[in-house]
Amino acid sequence: MNESHLQFLASPEWAQMLEAELLPWIEAAGDLGDDLLEIGPGPGLTTDLLRQRVQRVTAVEIDPSLGEPLRDRLAGTNVDVIVADATDAGLPHDRFSAAACFSVLHHMPSPEDQDRLFSQLHRVLRPGGVFVGQDSLDLESMRAAHADDVFTPVDPDGMHERLAAAGFGATRTDVVGFHFRFVSENLG
Repeated sequence: MNESHLQFLASPEWAQMLEAELLPWIEAAGDLGDDLLEIGPGPGLTTDLLRQRVQRVTAVEIDPSLGEPLRDRLAGTNVDVIVADATDAGLPHDRFSAAACFSVLHHMPSPEDQDRLFSQLHRVLRPGGVFVGQDSLDLESMRAAHADDVFTPVDPDGMHERLAAAGFGATRTDVVGFHFRFVSENLG
């Protein structure tokens, strides 16, 4: 992730956007249950919001320079931070009541990697568990913000088919500004 993008994701402006825009949508998307899996927490601003709403959060961060400080900061809380690739983190089957990823999918190297993540999330979610997320649209401004960085945008119109192929049920998406949001249920 380039430095300016990382700085934005750790900024008070991003925290305010999460609180004002993303959080109400998450709460309306459905019950997150008691044991949430967060993919790609980065500096942990989303983790801070999520951990106040569920009993337990497991956050999987691939980048040690982000995951290790987050693990240190949240030691002794209801959050367990794992530094690993979420497509192969060795998490147990049917454990989590919900999964979440915010501004993560477009940082994955390929659509195939994204699909592997969807399959893993289906495997580790309990039947009836929900997968909620938000990601960037393929806009020129977003491409510019990801200069010298991975940018593999996801087409929101294709989310239903891709998640259905991994075993999820109906997927709802909505486009808001420069990003889209989605929620899908694990059919088990």
